[in-house]
Amino acid sequence: MKEINVNELQTLLNSFANKDVFIHLETTNGSYASHYDEKFFNAGAFIRNVKIRYELGKVVGESPHRVGLKMEHGWVYAQGITHYQSDEQGRLLMAGLDYTGKLAVALEISETPFSY
Repeated sequence: MKEINVNELQTLLNSFANKDVFIHLETTNGSYASHYDEKFFNAGAFIRNVKIRYELGKVVGESPHRVGLKMEHGWVYAQGITHYQSDEQGRLLMAGLDYTGKLAVALEISETPFSY
């Protein structure tokens, strides 16, 4: 994976707009709960192979970035994105790594379902 190039990532997001796509979105304690004492608070979210159609994908902010996908009735977004790649299957993989290099958030987009 490489560090975010906003123009490149924006072009990749645009290539999936107005298509039925599958998303994978995952957060860990590093993304939203790093300021809490882990023995008292754990948080995370995980969705996989949810089919959506977004009309606008947007990269905003300074690194770490927020990536949002605007749908007809709302938004999906991931905050803390630092790296991305387009793989050989044509999927867009985005990740946010914390200051130790551990995964804090992942947002992936594909025209085909992700494997389990």
